[in-house]
Amino acid sequence: MSRIRQRSTHAEPASQPQAEEGLGLAQVPRVLRRSIGWIVGPTLMVALGASVFVNVVSPRYTGEAKLILESRDAAFARTTQERADQQVPIDEQAVASQVQVVMSRDLAREAIRRLKLVGNSEFDPGAGSIGPVQRVMMMLGIGANPLDRPAEDRVLDAYFDHLLVFPAGKSRILTIEFRSKDAKLAAEGANTIAQLYIASLEADKVDTARYASTWLGGNIDGLRKRVAEAEAKVEAFRAKNGLIGSAGATGRPLNGQQLGELSSQLSAARILKADLTGKVKAIKDLIKDGRAFEIPDVANNEVIRRIVENRIAVRAQLALESRTLLPAHPRIKELNAQLEDLDAQIKASAERVVRTMDNDSKIAGARVESLQAAVDGQQDVVVKGNASEVQLRALEREAKVQREQLESYLSRYREAAARDGEAATPADARVVSRAVTPEVPSFPKKLPIVGFATLLTLMLAAGAVIARALLAEGARIGAGRGGAFDPADDRQRREPIMERPVFAFPEAMPPARWSEPVAAAAVQPHPAVAADAAGSFDLAPLVERIVAAPRGDAAPAGRRVLIVETEDSLAAPALPDALTRALGRQGSLVAVDLNAPASHEPEVGFTDLVAGDAAFLDAIQPDRDSNLHRIAAGLQAAAVLFDEPDALALTFEAMAEAYDWVVCRIHAVPGAVDLLDLVAGEMDCVVIASNAAAEDPALADLYAIASDAGAGQILVAQDRPVTAADVAGDKAAELRLNAA
Repeated sequence: MSRIRQRSTHAEPASQPQAEEGLGLAQVPRVLRRSIGWIVGPTLMVALGASVFVNVVSPRYTGEAKLILESRDAAFARTTQERADQQVPIDEQAVASQVQVVMSRDLAREAIRRLKLVGNSEFDPGAGSIGPVQRVMMMLGIGANPLDRPAEDRVLDAYFDHLLVFPAGKSRILTIEFRSKDAKLAAEGANTIAQLYIASLEADKVDTARYASTWLGGNIDGLRKRVAEAEAKVEAFRAKNGLIGSAGATGRPLNGQQLGELSSQLSAARILKADLTGKVKAIKDLIKDGRAFEIPDVANNEVIRRIVENRIAVRAQLALESRTLLPAHPRIKELNAQLEDLDAQIKASAERVVRTMDNDSKIAGARVESLQAAVDGQQDVVVKGNASEVQLRALEREAKVQREQLESYLSRYREAAARDGEAATPADARVVSRAVTPEVPSFPKKLPIVGFATLLTLMLAAGAVIARALLAEGARIGAGRGGAFDPADDRQRREPIMERPVFAFPEAMPPARWSEPVAAAAVQPHPAVAADAAGSFDLAPLVERIVAAPRGDAAPAGRRVLIVETEDSLAAPALPDALTRALGRQGSLVAVDLNAPASHEPEVGFTDLVAGDAAFLDAIQPDRDSNLHRIAAGLQAAAVLFDEPDALALTFEAMAEAYDWVVCRIHAVPGAVDLLDLVAGEMDCVVIASNAAAEDPALADLYAIASDAGAGQILVAQDRPVTAADVAGDKAAELRLNAA
């Protein structure tokens, strides 16, 4: 008896790489449906357990209080520096630090005392009596006696378990949540912790102000003494070195002022001397040229002015007399003598002026020399006083620093003393939302818990089923690399162990050999088919069932038939070729190879059509042995069919509109089962060519795959002609037809 094989014994793995891809996405729903019991069972159990849990567990209530962190000091109560610092907002690190402050142990102990949690059975493990088991463990030294610890320490762990403090997003809002079985205690706990936190901030600020005022008050007296001593040193040094009043209105030292005045006088004397020297030289030049009367100091003299007037009158008379008298005339000589006398008087006056100015120049030179000596002497005094000035300025700086520090301490002391009061220093936080007594428990949330547990169990169960199928598929691929693979031998590893019928066909036709009369199948052959009865096959019953298959109203004109090989024909007459010729007599037909054995030469075909790399005119070729059309498997890998499911469906529809019959063929090569799962849903009829018995598990697998994919009709037929020896030796060989 033959076996249905998913891989050809002659095909190499390299010829069909898509066979190594493992479990495909299209096979996942089928795997889940077959293992529905393993998924639904645990899910229902977990859902029932979660429902019981949420109804049995004691409810917990949560009280929530919210605080905002902000400075609450009034603007007039802060210094200028503090007002400038307040412009910087509180950062995330500061908010996180305050969260830790709220959860401090000191604040927790005070909250435990306020809330009276000691003795509360929910928080205090030592509130009840010690049981016998715990007593035995205590005697053996395994367990600790809870009464050995202080009461508040016993409650701390439970207190922190029931407390949750966190910032609200990236804001300055702190949320305080306190959980308890008692709703009133939950709200009271959140409010009490918030009040204790604010009170601790206020106490910290008061303590800081009180400490500052105490420290400043103790240092101010000593600082005052140091300031007085520094100022006394300044005055004593100034008196000792003659620097009294050394600083005038201009801020210059007295010696420096004196040196400046002498320098100014020396400059004025030098200017005067230079002026007089220049005038003397100029007057001498004028006298030498005979223009003494042009000298301003000479011309402005009253005596010289009269002499000049007389000279002018004499020259006028001389000019008048010269018109009638000769130069040797006594009158002319007298007038010339008078004119010379007048010029001599003018020259003598000019020389007196020159001598006067020359004397003034000498006096100015003497003054310059005396002032220069005074300046040189004052410079020596200034140089000697600079060292004293340097020391004086150092003492003054020290006294100034001491005084500024004293004034700063006094100012800060007054501020600290003003804040040394509880009402003067509000906390940098305030309550923005007080906790109210909750009416709805925060735990358990019945619907979310049940829903989440159910959904999680469903996902885990489905994941476990898929993982198991993937592991089984991996084992199958590993076995396939070593040679031929029989799915019947690996059936228990590929699929979950579930009870199912040995053969998944709802009905079977009466036995009918290919070589038997057509009447045995209770159908009349088509006249065109009867001509083939002399050949190897009698296909009339099979063609009749294919033609009579029901179709939907929206189906295209052409019928789509898929023939699935289960074994390599090894060049023997095969059912796919005979059935293709028989259907070709019914109308126009195109034969499509969905895959190809390794021995076939690659050519443009179906995969190229789906990928868009070729047109129908390029892929459709006439068959050399008949008048039918054929499409080869294609140059592209078969993986493109899985990547382009929409293009695959459109290609089938286009061919069904152009031809009466579209006969697709899947050869017995690696990946054939995956290809069957992909295209069976697009077919009106699927014909499985097999010689296996009806009880063969692998044949049932192929039937189930085609059925799950949505094939319109599934038929199983023998894929080789029957000889007389077969009839005598195997009475179970039959044509299995399914009208479903």
